[in-house]
Amino acid sequence: MDELARRALLFDFYSSLLTDKQREIYDLYYLQDLSLGEIAEIQKVSRPAVYDLIHRTEEILNKYEEKLLLVKKYHITKRTIQDLRMLLKDISITHPQTKIESEILIDELEDCW
Repeated sequence: MDELARRALLFDFYSSLLTDKQREIYDLYYLQDLSLGEIAEIQKVSRPAVYDLIHRTEEILNKYEEKLLLVKKYHITKRTIQDLRMLLKDISITHPQTKIESEILIDELEDCW
């Protein structure tokens, strides 16, 4: 997974644990692609202050992931669901009556994420 996608997932899973300012500046920088200067102007702070906050926020998000492993579990679950879909596809060839029921169950499992 590329670094931008990883950061986006970390933010998706853990942003509610950040302060409002951390959340806003991280969003402006990584998700809205604003420059440090643009963010500094909007927030009325210096560029180094923005850089420092972004760096500290990244460290915080990484520490949350080290402890809670939500992104890792998300990827494992996605792979498991894909594997289940393939298995059910194979099973439905020999047992067509199970196809609809199994697809519904997989969809429900997928909706949990």
